[in-house]
Amino acid sequence: MAVTIVVSNRKGGTGKTTVSVNVAAELAALGLRVLLIDLDSQGHCAVGLGIKVSKGTPTVHDIFRRTDARLATAVQPTAFDNLALAPADPLFEHGEGLRDEGLLKRALAEEEIVTNFDVVILDTPPSLDILLLNALTAANWVVVPFVPHPLSSEGVKQLMRVLFKIISGTNQQLKLAGFLPMMGNDHIRIHRTVTGDVANQFGVSRLLPIIRNDIRLSESFAAGKPIRYYAPKSRAAEDFAQLGTFLAQLCR
Repeated sequence: MAVTIVVSNRKGGTGKTTVSVNVAAELAALGLRVLLIDLDSQGHCAVGLGIKVSKGTPTVHDIFRRTDARLATAVQPTAFDNLALAPADPLFEHGEGLRDEGLLKRALAEEEIVTNFDVVILDTPPSLDILLLNALTAANWVVVPFVPHPLSSEGVKQLMRVLFKIISGTNQQLKLAGFLPMMGNDHIRIHRTVTGDVANQFGVSRLLPIIRNDIRLSESFAAGKPIRYYAPKSRAAEDFAQLGTFLAQLCR
């Protein structure tokens, strides 16, 4: 089975999709065969990889609608070596679908997925619904991106309450890879304060290296390319390369 990493925070706007797309690209560049699955119906993973999802295109959300749907049908290649995408359906309404927390875990056990991929990255919606519960039930590791802002730290606390419930119930193998400060700046007092609060509450060893604020990240999404391909010498590319190297150790 592929090692599965879920990227999640209960608050929106914390950079979950930015992390998902760029971590997937970094792990693929390190030679791992990566499947990026977009569970958020905004469908921004496809945007970040320069893929257009047309009407009628198979999506990951099909498995939440029909018992006969297969995840492998939704998998499509990207322009980047070792990286494939199972895109989201922009018309899927969060809250609809089959009420089964084990759907995604079973889908990841399909022979085509097991045979063709080493790592699965799950981009998740911020809402506490069947999609997020499926992601946490299926995952081995969770990465929690957060913007150093008081409201974002509240999202972290809310997610941790869900994680404790999952770890004590449906997925006792789930582990926390760490909390990832996004768009951080050590020269801004509130950034230092919020990051310090997270470290104090959950342990400094749980903090992942910061992803610094970099306009190139926004530009790379507009260009439909991960940052390592759009601006390989940027500070964001450097930060994500470091994060990718760390996460690759969890996947070996």
